[in-house]
Amino acid sequence: MKARLNLATNALQTHRRFLAASGLFGAIAGVVFLALGWHVYSVRKAEESIRVQEDQIRQEMRGLQRQRQELEQFFARPENARLHDRSSFLNTLIDQQSMNWTQMFMDLEKILPPGVRVLDIEQKHEKGRVQVRLHIGATSEEASLKFVRALEDSAVFANVKETTVRQADVGTGSPDHLLLELIVDYVKA
Repeated sequence: MKARLNLATNALQTHRRFLAASGLFGAIAGVVFLALGWHVYSVRKAEESIRVQEDQIRQEMRGLQRQRQELEQFFARPENARLHDRSSFLNTLIDQQSMNWTQMFMDLEKILPPGVRVLDIEQKHEKGRVQVRLHIGATSEEASLKFVRALEDSAVFANVKETTVRQADVGTGSPDHLLLELIVDYVKA
C-alpha cells in the first residue's frame, strides 16, 4: 500500500496563472514588436525615395552653380562689361520714354482740388522707380494742404516730400498765393 505524504512545510503552489499571463504578455509584446518593425521598415523605404530625390536635387544645384560661375566669368570679360553698360544706358532711356504721361495727368486731375494748379513737372528715374518733381501754385494754404493730403492718400503717388513752400510775388498778377515744390514717387509708371 502506498501512502501519499506531503513533507513540505508550505502547501504546493502552482504558478500556472503567472505563466499564462506572462505568455499572453509575451505574445502581445511580440505582435507589437512585429508591428513596430514593419512601421520602421516602411518609413525607411519612404525615406529612401526622398534621399534619392535629394541627391538628384543636389546634383542639379551643383550643375546650376557651375553654369552660374561660367556666366559670371563670361559677363566679367571687358568686352561684355562694356556691352552691359551700354544696355543699361539704353534701358534707362527706354524707361524714361515709356512713362505714360497721359495716365499721370489723369491721375493728377482726379485728386487736384479747386484752387490748386500744376505749374511744372519733371520726372526722374531713380533705382527702378519714377520720381516726379511737382511745382504747384495754390490760392490758399487750405487748398495746398488738401492737395498734399490727396497725394498722400492716393494709391498711385507715394513718398510725398515737401521741399519748398514760399509766398508768391504779388506783382505778377498770378492768382496763386503759395508756391510749393513737391517730390513724389509715381507708382503706376
